[in-house]
Amino acid sequence: METRRLHLLVELARLGSMRAVAEATGTTTSTVSQQIAVLAREMGTALIEPHGRRVRLTPAGRRLAEHAVRILGAVEAAHLDLAPGAEPRGTVRIAGFDTAIRAHLLPLVAELATSHPGLRLLVREHEPTEALALLAADETDLALIYDYNLAPAAVEPAVRTTGLWTARWGLGVPARSATGPGTTPEVFARFAGHDWIVNSRNTADETVIRTLASMAGFTPRITHRADTLDLVQGMITAGLGVSLLPADIATAPDVRLIPLSSPDVVLRAHAVARHGRLNWPPLALIIDLLTARSATSEPSR
Repeated sequence: METRRLHLLVELARLGSMRAVAEATGTTTSTVSQQIAVLAREMGTALIEPHGRRVRLTPAGRRLAEHAVRILGAVEAAHLDLAPGAEPRGTVRIAGFDTAIRAHLLPLVAELATSHPGLRLLVREHEPTEALALLAADETDLALIYDYNLAPAAVEPAVRTTGLWTARWGLGVPARSATGPGTTPEVFARFAGHDWIVNSRNTADETVIRTLASMAGFTPRITHRADTLDLVQGMITAGLGVSLLPADIATAPDVRLIPLSSPDVVLRAHAVARHGRLNWPPLALIIDLLTARSATSEPSR
């Protein structure tokens, strides 16, 4: 079985059109179509079917695409496994969110410069959806992402997720606000009339806010978006709204953090890599170091 044809099938399952696959792989639409047709003949079953002006995978095509992900991962792992125990060297491309890079990855740079001088890190700051898209397109080797217990991230079967740290979150409100004990929906209900501030580049916290507001019986009025926690606190101080904040963050003088429980709001950080890369010594080393570092500290987003 020609692995190149399997790769084209996987890309068709991911991208949804022959043209998109051709553009992504640097070939032509007719070549993609011919290779999928050859693969169908090899398998003895139809892999695609017409769908309007486009095509879609048949049930057999989807099933073969699932197998292809594992087959291609195994082939890539076999290539990387030709030098078992080799000294980690080369460039590891990492895409991740601010706190993961700043609090966990950057402290490793000096350590690695001494212990593994042949290893280089190429770092890009991205929110989870952006980092996962880069991983799917093979434009990064490791994605450092976060999600919430109330808004789990959706990851593809072709990747493996390693848990790093967790951090509880609360509700940041103006310090002058009247507060009191209560469950999370009860706390949210007290601020039903306020504007709400969410992340400008990721929807996970907005999903959490909408879920909890629904439990409290209202639809939140989301009006402001900000990417950094310092700016969020500045907005709260200015009276622009309320927002989720890490429970362990140092709050501004005019911001009060209300604990949330029943249900808790917990951020979860993960390291995500493609199955075929997991045995690559440089990547395995970075994941091991991040896991060990995460066990000793629990930073906020």
